[in-house]
Amino acid sequence: MSNFALKIFKNRSYTPIPFLVLMLIFQEATPLSLAIGFGIALLGAFFRFWGISYAGSETRTTGAVGGTYLIISGAFAYVRNPLYLGNILMYMGIGVMSMALFPYLHIAAFLFFYWQYRVIIAEEEKYLLKTFGKQFEEYTKAVPRFIPKLTPFANAEVEQPPLNIKGAVKSETRTWQAFASVIVILIIIYLVF
Repeated sequence: MSNFALKIFKNRSYTPIPFLVLMLIFQEATPLSLAIGFGIALLGAFFRFWGISYAGSETRTTGAVGGTYLIISGAFAYVRNPLYLGNILMYMGIGVMSMALFPYLHIAAFLFFYWQYRVIIAEEEKYLLKTFGKQFEEYTKAVPRFIPKLTPFANAEVEQPPLNIKGAVKSETRTWQAFASVIVILIIIYLVF
């Protein structure tokens, strides 16, 4: 992994903070924006949870890119990067809820996160290709990077980890706490100001 990509990978949990602060400071929420944005963010949380239910806590690493399995089950059968798609939807949902500096902040945030995840994904895909070879090539030809397809990909020859809902709940607790905190703060600001 290049030094630049490694820095982005290690700090990916902190890059939303400036956008979230701006969304809270410049919020112009309405009841409709709160409802629509919450729905978008909830869809993102669903994709993250579904993905982590199969990928497990390995997704939480801030060390080197890696993984025990080539995961093609659950959300990964429809989209190659359900966690990153989920993150983008969560950020965009909170942005729509806030309506802060609309649409400029939303466009800037979308472009930034798309770029950030493309840098990370390039490194992850190098690892997956080196580790899983032809199976990964077949998977990339059948499953899109960010836009889910309607039919699931399947390959019985690729060993999969078991579905682990309990592990996903444990792994996602901090994400849900942060998500709920931002939403509660946003609603309080909307109600008070």
